[in-house]
Amino acid sequence: RAVELRYWDMLRRTRQNLGGISHKAMAGIELALWDIKAKALGVPVYELFGGPLRDRVRLYWSHCGTTRAIHGPALGTPPLRTLDDIAALGREVVRRGFTALKTNIVIPGDPATVYFPGFGRGPNTTDGVASAEILRAIERLIGTFRTAVGPDVGVALDLNYNFRTEGAMRIAKLLEPFDLQWLEYDNWDPRALLQLKQSTSTRIASCESLVTTRQYRPFLELQAMDVAIIDVPWNGWSQAVTIGRMAEAYEIAIAPHNYYSHLADLHSAHLCAVLPNVRIMEIDIDDVPWKAELVTRPPEISGGYLAIPRAPGWGADINEQALRAHPWKGVSAI
Repeated sequence: RAVELRYWDMLRRTRQNLGGISHKAMAGIELALWDIKAKALGVPVYELFGGPLRDRVRLYWSHCGTTRAIHGPALGTPPLRTLDDIAALGREVVRRGFTALKTNIVIPGDPATVYFPGFGRGPNTTDGVASAEILRAIERLIGTFRTAVGPDVGVALDLNYNFRTEGAMRIAKLLEPFDLQWLEYDNWDPRALLQLKQSTSTRIASCESLVTTRQYRPFLELQAMDVAIIDVPWNGWSQAVTIGRMAEAYEIAIAPHNYYSHLADLHSAHLCAVLPNVRIMEIDIDDVPWKAELVTRPPEISGGYLAIPRAPGWGADINEQALRAHPWKGVSAI
């Protein structure tokens, strides 16, 4: 019954390794405990936190092009050989009812590639420089998406940890004419992030890698970003809600970091249900064909929106038989 106490018991025992895999494990346990408690009471988790502020939340198609570049052959998605293929993907986003997308630095080709030096992939893994070549590639990519989807669909670019602040500043300035939904950039230094935000009219989103209110606090106090990204499976429910409410006090919107299974979609939907300052919710659309089999009640998605679940707990149960049928094989999602 005392879910919050159980969380703090775990936190006190792991203070010397705050963050990383230990906190993600704690978060998973805490999320399961909230599910158990809410189901015992016969209510959705959000009812224990004041009830829903909305009955649906707008979605953006995340890793748009990224997943196809990396896992296209396995998923059977169309190849991204040229900018025309990128444009076709943009039109597909609109045709399927979505009003926003986010991509990474996808470089069309045969095969297409994704520029990910910040995660140790490919050359130039440490310098963080935005070369003239990569700047041109980014401008072509975002320009193609913008032309394909039109002026009213949100287009976001995730830079991850690929650049130092100077490189991110150059990219933000370059992309100002495209009116991005946001430029996403990860940096562990709140003052560096503030420097980026103050250098551009492009909206900045960040902080998906942080856990606990104490890690978010210096970024929020400096108002170092326009959108604070919160990962519910990494932070756990109570911390995620508290971080979101802290962000609201600093006039900062939030968006869940959510590129996982449908269970995580439900976690993020509950977060969006209880916070007033929600900008939009992330979701991956390109995925394995059996994704929906892993839960008993997949999220209801229509017209680019996800309906806030109404069933007790998080709104679904895990299908353990489906999990056993599709064991993890150690392949990274991105």
